[in-house]
Amino acid sequence: MSGLPELLRSLRVWDPAVTELPPLDPAEAPGDPLELFTRWFAEAVAAGEREPHTVSLATADAEGLPDARVVMLHGADADGWAFATHAGSRKGRQLAARPHAALVFYWPVLGRQVRLRGPVAVAPAEQARADLHARSTGALAAALTGRQSAELGSTGELARASEAAWERAGREPDAPVPSWTLYRLRPDEVEFFQGEARRRHVRLSYRRAGDDGWDRRLLWP
Repeated sequence: MSGLPELLRSLRVWDPAVTELPPLDPAEAPGDPLELFTRWFAEAVAAGEREPHTVSLATADAEGLPDARVVMLHGADADGWAFATHAGSRKGRQLAARPHAALVFYWPVLGRQVRLRGPVAVAPAEQARADLHARSTGALAAALTGRQSAELGSTGELARASEAAWERAGREPDAPVPSWTLYRLRPDEVEFFQGEARRRHVRLSYRRAGDDGWDRRLLWP
């Protein structure tokens, strides 16, 4: 069996057989990053990117130590980029202590990343309920299982709690989950990264200027 160093050296980024690296002309980019994000998201879906709505979420704990995990995007609009979790989960507690975060989308089929940083706000409870109940039975069952990030005694304990949650989700599709919380990251900065075959990658950064405007600048790759 090959060791990790050999495996790493054998890998290539953006294999031209499966990856397209479209150009990004900063002069033609829209003035609002949400418009460009929406365009890029649609292009990732059209290009066959698997699970393009998954995104890395980075937070910090009360001591300032970083943490990261992959979550799902629940929407993006003028109020921010939305994701959800239990308020008592590790990321929920971290956001309560330090309500700032970063998001990173990576769509390798197009050699693209989108990075966002900014403050995070809790959406109204009725929006969190509507968001949860618009999702699948499995999503509701997972939310009803609860206890996210708490210590688990055994896999059997989880199986029993999950079975009960699935049964309730099927019987009661509007079951309340008070701890389920919808968060919105309202970015101060959004960066679009477009890979280029000769490593002349394009990094276009939008930085918030006032309440409604954005400044754009290019960054060295």
